[in-house]
Amino acid sequence: MSDNLHQITQLLGELTGGNRAVLDQLMPLVYDGLHDIAKRQLYKERSGHTLSSTALVHEAYLKMVDQNRITWQNRAHFFALASQAMRRILINYANHRKAQKRGGNQPIVTFHDDNVAKETRADELLAMDEALQRLARLNERQSKVVEYRFFGGLTQEEIAEVLGVSVQTVRLDWRLARAWLGKEMKSDESEG
Repeated sequence: MSDNLHQITQLLGELTGGNRAVLDQLMPLVYDGLHDIAKRQLYKERSGHTLSSTALVHEAYLKMVDQNRITWQNRAHFFALASQAMRRILINYANHRKAQKRGGNQPIVTFHDDNVAKETRADELLAMDEALQRLARLNERQSKVVEYRFFGGLTQEEIAEVLGVSVQTVRLDWRLARAWLGKEMKSDESEG
């Protein structure tokens, strides 16, 4: 496992340096982790859903490795950015679904938080995204903690590594952000 982590970090460093030839070596090493993130985000999707976890992995991977301005730090950083890319893809999909005249409010994805599933509709996903954007304006780190944990499934230790803070700080940010988002989402529901 440690060799695998080192190899991923080394390949990411080479990719940052412009060596695109490492992409064929990188994908098999990160695929299972990316697929786990995608499955977590798309678990129990509605029947007939056009976006599979494999398609989400491939779309996110292509978007990420196409970036020339990213300085890849390590495996945890890679998976944190993967969760962000997948979130953006799902938000774009939700916007498209909502824009459709009929069926725009169908369930599109089920999120998992501490093994509790929650089926999410396009409008709920968009409301969560808007609340996260508001949180980011107030406290960007808390927003990242939620995004990495809720959308990406990163552990508290991985989030601490990516953000360069202690695990205790991540725990505190997680509790505060969840409380703030809960209040914000209830406020949005009562106004809607």
